[in-house]
Order: sequence, then structure tokens, then C-alpha cells
Amino acid sequence: MARFGGGMPDMAKLMKQAQKMQEDAARLQQDLQATRISAQAGGGMVTATVNGHGHLIEIKINPAMVDPEDTELLEDLIITAAKEATKKAQEEQEKGMESITGTIEGLNLPPGIL
Repeated sequence: MARFGGGMPDMAKLMKQAQKMQEDAARLQQDLQATRISAQAGGGMVTATVNGHGHLIEIKINPAMVDPEDTELLEDLIITAAKEATKKAQEEQEKGMESITGTIEGLNLPPGIL
């Protein structure tokens, strides 16, 4: 009769690691909510700030950029700054999740599965 366990991971250890990962993920979500990430466009004429989840929370516009006759440039700068801030937030999320999932030993999960 074949015996399992020679190459099988210790289930109690895996359960403990999974619980820790879940706690760490919850903590990461709270940290991301409180995190503020900013990016600028137009040499600092427009600054967009997002939280760690990438949700836009603030836009700052240099008054010199406000020209009622030419709003197109201002609109483009707002979009550019918001996209860059969101990209930075996504990178922070990925780094945070990598640090959490890297603690699970014995699972050999492919990158990006969690």
C-alpha cells in the first residue's frame, strides 16, 4: 500500500501559513487604504494623489494652468497624472502581495496566482 507523506507538505504547517497569509493580506488592505501616492504632470502643474488601491482622492492644479479658453491641455495633464499615480499604486499592491505570498513554503505556486 502506498504511503503518502514522503514528498507531501505538512498540512498543519500549510494551514498555519495560510492563516498568517490571510491576516497579512487583511493588514495590507488596511495599509493600502491609508497610503497616499502622488504623481505629477506638466512639470508639476498638475498633481494627482491616489490611495494604495489606486482610487483617486485628490487633484491639485497650479492656478497658472487654468485658462478657460484652453482646457484641453489641463484635461490631458490631469489624465496623465492620474494614470501615473494609479500605476505607482498598482506596483505597491504587487510588491505587498509578493511579500505575503513569498512566505508560503512548500506550495511552489506560479507567480501571480494569488
